[in-house]
Order: sequence, then structure tokens, then C-alpha cells
Amino acid sequence: MYFQNYNPFGNAFLSTLVAVVPIGTLLYFIAVHPHRDADGVRRFGISAPYAAFYGVLAAFVVSCLAFRMPLPAAISAFSFGTLSGLLGIVWIVVSAMLLYTMTVITGQFEIVKESIIHISFDRRLQVLLIAFSFGSIIEGTSGFGTPVAIAGAVMVGLGFAPFQSAVLNLLANTAPVAWGAIGTPIVTLAAVSGLNELHVSTMAGHQLPFVSVLVPFWLIAAFVKMEGGAWSEVWEVWPAATVSGVSFALMQWISSSHATTHLLTDVLAGVFSVICTALFLRFLWHPKKRFLLRSERKAGKVAETIDITTWKYKYTLGQTVFAWMPWIFLICCCALWGSPSYKIHLDKLLENFKFSTTLLGTSFSGTLSLPHWDMPALHNLVQRTPPVVPLGAKPEVARFVINWLSAVGTGVFVAAVLSGLLLRLSGSQWAEAVGRTLQRMKKPVLVIGQVLGLGALTRYAGTDAVIGLAFTSAGFMYPFFAAFLGWLGVFLTGSDTAANALFGNLQRITAQQLHIPEVLTVATNSTGGVMGKMIDPQSIMVACAACYDDPKERVHAMGPIFRWVFWHSIIGAAVIGIIAMLQAYVFTGMIPAAPPKPAAVVVAAPAPAPAPAPKP
Repeated sequence: MYFQNYNPFGNAFLSTLVAVVPIGTLLYFIAVHPHRDADGVRRFGISAPYAAFYGVLAAFVVSCLAFRMPLPAAISAFSFGTLSGLLGIVWIVVSAMLLYTMTVITGQFEIVKESIIHISFDRRLQVLLIAFSFGSIIEGTSGFGTPVAIAGAVMVGLGFAPFQSAVLNLLANTAPVAWGAIGTPIVTLAAVSGLNELHVSTMAGHQLPFVSVLVPFWLIAAFVKMEGGAWSEVWEVWPAATVSGVSFALMQWISSSHATTHLLTDVLAGVFSVICTALFLRFLWHPKKRFLLRSERKAGKVAETIDITTWKYKYTLGQTVFAWMPWIFLICCCALWGSPSYKIHLDKLLENFKFSTTLLGTSFSGTLSLPHWDMPALHNLVQRTPPVVPLGAKPEVARFVINWLSAVGTGVFVAAVLSGLLLRLSGSQWAEAVGRTLQRMKKPVLVIGQVLGLGALTRYAGTDAVIGLAFTSAGFMYPFFAAFLGWLGVFLTGSDTAANALFGNLQRITAQQLHIPEVLTVATNSTGGVMGKMIDPQSIMVACAACYDDPKERVHAMGPIFRWVFWHSIIGAAVIGIIAMLQAYVFTGMIPAAPPKPAAVVVAAPAPAPAPAPKP
């Protein structure tokens, strides 16, 4: 049994400094390390696969030497993270890219592009519709990097540069993340903290809508400045940004506090935002002057006003619907596979086919639809200790559950197959789509696997908890730093769900010690965590894989993207922290009242039987 030690050097500062080494190494080689490329140009950051490798190497050294984690357990933890990521994330992104490639090969994506342009010719408004509203729907149904991949690929197809497509979708994939994949982060957070699920969702729904109103303006400002525009061109489209953000925030606030809709918050808010924004742009308002890409302006295109009500669309309604069917399949399949009841159905589909054997000395058993493997030297052999967990907590589970039928990636793959059949791909087109997808994802898969393995290693070694405990000494300011604890968790694990599992209980324990409402700090773990989504290495690598066609650019773009979004991420987490502080000490009425505990059922004791009448 490996007992995690959160102060192995007897000095909290030194222990924290050592715990940061793996993360610092990864970031240094991704974004800071100076070097010259083959052309002699000075650049910062090295190729992503090598940067990830150095980070993994540092994590093994720190975990095994400084924190005394047994080497077999460390190897098993790294393998566990990598395997879980292949099924939970890589499978989604590869399948999504396959679907996108099919639409490109068959020419249907050209019709999709024209239909989007028909809603708005203005590039600023296309960013709102695709990155923010459409991306929110995908996040709500599937999560785990899918919206960045899908919306990023769509924007590149529309002519946006790969770098700006990646950056803008990383920025947009923030406000919706807390309810991603049919509310999985909220469900997990409630489970690990022991709080009521609807109570946690309502609290998160009283924080993120304020950010949701700002994100459209944030996106437009970032895009306009990338294209060399002026601040006046940002404010030219304030009516559309307001409609997009307010409609999303309003539905987010309402749906997050109702038992029947709280898990569908992202889906409902995204759909409502798309409908409101599209109708507003199509019938009520449009900017006086189009904003074009810099490349379009250089090509001689004029940013003149176009009356979209008289512009002739060259495709029929039937052609447009047909072109959009793959994306409709994607949304429907993600929603179906995200449904808890359908997941249970798929997991039990082949439950009559049971097996039991051993693999590397541990149990590999289950059913054909839900096999699982207890990771050797790790499963139930790592013990977290107070104050991260209560005294007497159970050892850490390390069971690789192969939910190959109910995994969201399987739903995306089914959507891709249905799309291929609908589009009537020939044998050569099928081969081309698969070949192009696998070639595109080769190096990103290597990076994502290493990063996820590193995250699992830091979790089981306990180095992540050491860093997290550093935030808990903030006292009065803790609500502010609670947001950064969640932010750190998402950066380390690449997932708001995983970050909630990691720090959710710690947030509650700290709130109890500081006499702060527990639901506030627990929910802030998730709402602050969403701001870490844009800088976690796996999300950036997914964006690179989706947006860059050139393999060389794909592995070298990670550093520039990270440097660009880093301060946006810090500012976003600080905004959530300020909101939490205000709710803790000023606007306390925004903290929802705890649901009443179920009354104890008192069963009355049966009345004693009457004494028998005396015999005469």
C-alpha cells in the first residue's frame, strides 16, 4: 500500500516546489524553451511529442524519488491514464475527424459553408454562431474535446486560419463545460462532495451566466485584434453579441436549477442561443459593414454592405438539409449516447456473456459489453490521506472499465458510419477518409496519450494534491482561490469531470474549516475549472489536430497557442474567483438554500395486546 505524503520534505514550500516540477517541465518545453529551426529562425517551445515526453520523465523522477511511490505503481498509473484517454478522448476525436473528412471528400461541406454564410456574411458573427453557440451544443452532448475538434474544423473549412480557429474555439469552450456530456462534471462533483446534485448545479448556474454574457464579446474582440481590426469594429456588432450571450446565459440560469433540465443545461442553452442569434441576424439586424478576413481583404474583396434578404442562395432546401445530415446525426448520436439510461442499456446489452481471467497478475473480467481490468500494483493500493480525504477513506480505485459500447466515441463513430452510408461513399472514398484521418491523428494521439498518462501519475502519486493544498491556506480570500484550485485541476487532468473528482471533496472540507458555504466553494471548483480547459495540453493538441493540415505545423503549433491563451485563462479564472468572493461576502442571497433533508420516518410501535380477561 502506498500512502500519499503531502509534505515529504517536512517543509510545505519545498514540497510544493518539487511537486510543480513535472508541470513546469512540460510548460517550459511546450512554450518557453528557445531554439532555432532548420531555417535558422528563433522559436520558443519544441515539438509537442518531445515536450510531453520530458514532462512524463520529470513526473516519474518526482513521483518515485521525491514522493517514494513504488516504480511498478507509477508505471501502472501512467498506463492507466493513457488507456483511459484512448477510449475516453482519442476515440471521440478520431471519429469526429472521420465524419468531417467524409463531408469534405464528398463536397457536402461546401453546401454547409454556404448555408452558414447565408445566415451572416460577417466573419465576426460566424465566429459567434460556430465557436460559441454550435460548439456549446456539441459540448453539452459529448464534451471531452469534441466541440474544439468539430467547430475548429468547420471554421477552417470556412476559410479561417488554423491558428485563430484553434484559439477562438478554445476560448469559446469555457462557459458550457460545467454541464458537458449531459452534465457529467456536475454529477461527479455532487457524488465526491456528498452534496445534493441539483443544489450544486443551481449554484454553478448562478455563477457562469455572468461569464456567458461576456464570452461573445471576448471572442469577437480576440478575433478582430487577430485580424488587425480596430476596437470600433468590435463594438459594431454589439447587438448580435448581446443577443447571443444573453440568450445563452438566460437559459443557462433557468435550466440549471430545475430537476428535469439541469443535466441538459448546455444543450438547451446552445440551441436557444443558435435560434435567437440566427433569427435576429436573418430578420431583425445586420451590421452596416461586413468584416472580412485579412486574406480576403488582400485578395481585393470589398467589405461592402450586402442585403442578405435579397441575396440568392444557390442550393435548394433539400440539398441544404442533406448536407447538414451528418452533423444532425452527430448531435443526435451524442445526445443518445450521453443519456444515462441509454448508457446503462448498452453496458448491459451483452451481460449474459461473462468471463473471468487474469492479466499481468490481476483480475480481467466482466461482461462482453463491459469488461474491466484492475490495474496491477495500483488498484486499491494507493491511499489518500487527510486533509485531502476524510480519515478512513477507501483506497483509490484504479479499474480500467472498457465501456466500448457506451463510450461517447462509439456514438460519434456510429454517426460517421451513418453519414458515410447516407453520402454513398465509394470504396475508394472510404479508404481515403480513413487514411487521411489516421494520418492526421498519428502524432496528436501520441501527445494526448502521454499528457493523460502524466495527469494520472500526478494524481496517484499525490503531487497534484500537494499543489492544491497550497491554495487552501488563503483564509478570507479562499473563495477567490477556490476557482484557481479547479483551474489547476482541469489543467492537470484535461477534464472538468476529473478535476471535480480530484478536488471536490477538498473544497468542501476547506469550506467547513473556514465557515464558508460548502456549495459555493464546491461549485466554484467546476466553474473556475472551465477556464483551465483552454490551456490543458490535451485540448490544445485536439485543436491542433483538427485545425492544421500540415503535420509539421500541427506538432509545433502547441506552444504558440498555449502562450496566446494562457493569460486569457488566468483572467477568466480570476473573474470566476471575484464572482465567488462577492457571493460569499456581499451577495449572499445568490447562494441557493440547501434542500431540506428527508424527514426521518417514525414507525409507531404496535399497541400492546390487551390483557386476557380473568377466568371465572
